[in-house]
Amino acid sequence: MLIEPIAGWLNLDISVLNSYSMLGSLLTRWVDAGLAFLLSFMILKFFKFVVIKRLEALSKKTKTEIDDLFIAILDSVKWPFFVLISIYLGMKFLELPAKVGGSADFIMLLIVLYYFIKAINRVVDFLGKIYSEANKDKDTSIIHFLQGFVKILVWLAAILLVLSNLGYNVSTLLAGLGIGGIAIALALQNILGDLFASISIYFDKPFKVGDFIIIGTEMGTVKRVGIKTTRIESLSGEEIVISNTELINSRVRNYKKMKKRRIAYTFGVTYQTSNNKLKRILEIVKANFKRVDGADLDRVHFKTFGPSSLDFEVIFYVNTSDYTKYMDIQQDLNFGLKAAFEKEKIDFAYPTQTIFLEK
Repeated sequence: MLIEPIAGWLNLDISVLNSYSMLGSLLTRWVDAGLAFLLSFMILKFFKFVVIKRLEALSKKTKTEIDDLFIAILDSVKWPFFVLISIYLGMKFLELPAKVGGSADFIMLLIVLYYFIKAINRVVDFLGKIYSEANKDKDTSIIHFLQGFVKILVWLAAILLVLSNLGYNVSTLLAGLGIGGIAIALALQNILGDLFASISIYFDKPFKVGDFIIIGTEMGTVKRVGIKTTRIESLSGEEIVISNTELINSRVRNYKKMKKRRIAYTFGVTYQTSNNKLKRILEIVKANFKRVDGADLDRVHFKTFGPSSLDFEVIFYVNTSDYTKYMDIQQDLNFGLKAAFEKEKIDFAYPTQTIFLEK
């Protein structure tokens, strides 16, 4: 009892309090309850306005944000919580009916769960914020989805805990939810398939926002990877929306991850070109590559006798995945080859047909 040491210190006779009762509890217990309430409330207020404030001042001097998160969680607890906690602790000194005590325990459980869920949500938001700031150039929509998913799971766990304390058979409820969940999953299997596909894309990272990809006959730059679909901007400008399930089940060609591009092209000259000039063409092509930066010649050969041309094959590499830069290099090579052929009086071939008439 709390009143006895205080009464002894003050030299007070409290035996009279044991002669009377109120609502089933002796007056001494009511005095203890009041003292417990005041003491608890004062300690909690001291913690709120002295300890937390000093910790907050110290946290401002550190570079890490974790201590700021901890202080924010503690500071979010308001005075009604202190009052209710103090009342609850005071009630423990009273001889109350079982129903009253059980109701008090249940109310306290609800209050603690409420603040616990708030704290978990703050932690989830903090982790999502840290990740988003560290990956500003990436699509973080899946992280926002996972944040919401975790929050829903926390609320579901809290609801199940409350129902369990109300006397419901949680196991039976979970079994019923499991059967219902299977039915819902079957009805929403396409949506759920796209959802899990988006999670797979996010963690496996076959491509990311800004990559140029080809899926089947579609090609373009990835603009957004959503929960259900991925959006691609095609070369002609329109937006292509593809389901995530189709994406992970398709063969994706990602040109952004290509370190260098292998190019093969052919050109033909007329059959009237002399053998010496054909050999000279090999030297012209090699010299043309030496003057162009970013293109490495692999080989050039007089490949075949075509229907209306003598065909050469050229293989070279471009040290970039940027298609526009590749086309600039190809254009520069074409201009150089055309100028050299004009100087050497070598004619490019084009589809022609010669008819010989026999008399």
